[in-house]
Amino acid sequence: MNWRPEQTIDATGKIVAPGFIDVHTHDDRAVFSPAQILPKVSQGVTTVITGNCGISIAPFTKADTPPPIDLVVESEDINPAPMRFPTFTQYMRALDMASLSVNVAPLVGHSSLRVQAMDDLDRPATDAEIQVMRHWVDEAMQAGAWGLSSGVFYPPARAATTRELIEVGRPLSAARGHYVSHLRDEGNNILESMAEAFEIGRTLDIRVVLSHHKVVGVCNHGRSTETLEAITQAARSQPVALDCYPYHASSTVLRPEFLHRAKRTQVTWSRPHPEMAGRMLDEVARQWGVSEHEAAERLVPAGAIYYAMDEQDVQRILAYESTMIGSDGIAHDAIPHPRLWGTFPRVLGHYARDLGLFSLETAVHKMTGLPALNFGLKGRGEVAPGAWADLVLFDPETVVDVADFDEPTRPAAGISHVLVNGRVTFTPDQGLSSGAGQALRRP
Repeated sequence: MNWRPEQTIDATGKIVAPGFIDVHTHDDRAVFSPAQILPKVSQGVTTVITGNCGISIAPFTKADTPPPIDLVVESEDINPAPMRFPTFTQYMRALDMASLSVNVAPLVGHSSLRVQAMDDLDRPATDAEIQVMRHWVDEAMQAGAWGLSSGVFYPPARAATTRELIEVGRPLSAARGHYVSHLRDEGNNILESMAEAFEIGRTLDIRVVLSHHKVVGVCNHGRSTETLEAITQAARSQPVALDCYPYHASSTVLRPEFLHRAKRTQVTWSRPHPEMAGRMLDEVARQWGVSEHEAAERLVPAGAIYYAMDEQDVQRILAYESTMIGSDGIAHDAIPHPRLWGTFPRVLGHYARDLGLFSLETAVHKMTGLPALNFGLKGRGEVAPGAWADLVLFDPETVVDVADFDEPTRPAAGISHVLVNGRVTFTPDQGLSSGAGQALRRP
């Protein structure tokens, strides 16, 4: 058979790399909307891992959703498709029917299961409730989910015990799924929280993925040397992976009890006071003549960027051999964290080329081959005969993030083409097209 390409692309002076795999996203809803997924595809992302931090939109039917689950489930600006899925199978079918711009590999979220199964979230689950959640995990794995994520840092799951997480996750063992953990504490008690995640992985005999690994709080700056050594030690006896985003500030819901961890806090959105989006919390507090704690209480429900990390820790974690790259952006924040638009070009341009933290080849591997290996994404993350043609073309001399904390929605520079499953899905001139993405099921 003679094969003829539909289009010829001049790649002179460009790097042709596998499409980037964003291993930590909250794009469960955003994948249904070209406008909402544009920030990812425009920076070279061709596959997203969804359902992180214990938050998934399936199975989920509750009308009232507590934070941070509401950040994903209740987004009002993403259409089309109803966003209540009684089963994971129905969510996967919705993905199959959608005109996707990226490949989607979803996790099922423990916090979402808790909200579904329990009438009181401020206590451990009963054996009967655990059995219900375990049934949903089993259904999700049979439908093709890639694993179970948890977010015991957040109030909906804070009361969950280690035993609860293990027992809910029992179906992962036979299915060879992953346990993906937003740790219980990324501050003072981070080593104990890591030990809990490792224990869950050992008990279930599955791979543990530490989400957006970092150490927060001024008093913990520099402790990445301890955490990375703990990961190295654990990896000698069990499969362990981790991801990181290339910024020294985090972003999540605004909660007064989080303020002490950060040097400064920036408001990303607020339902009662949308006019304060983008403002620094201390400025809002001065304007209102109140403390930052009281200002935060007035603003909630709201989102925030917390300047709580040390740049040297960020660089140390990024450079660690086993670290993958994940963006952790929220698509519908009024003033989003710049990681939504700039994560992958920032690694290529700022950290690899400008700072020389690692080679360009290493940077690409952290975004492609390494996550494909860790998650078992067959035929992804490589440029090879027979592999899926997820590709990104970029100029190694000019690729860089342009989004920053002042203007966080500016597209990256230096990326000329993004192909998903062999189809050109994005160019800066022609914008984004849909239809080439696929729902990926765990084999």
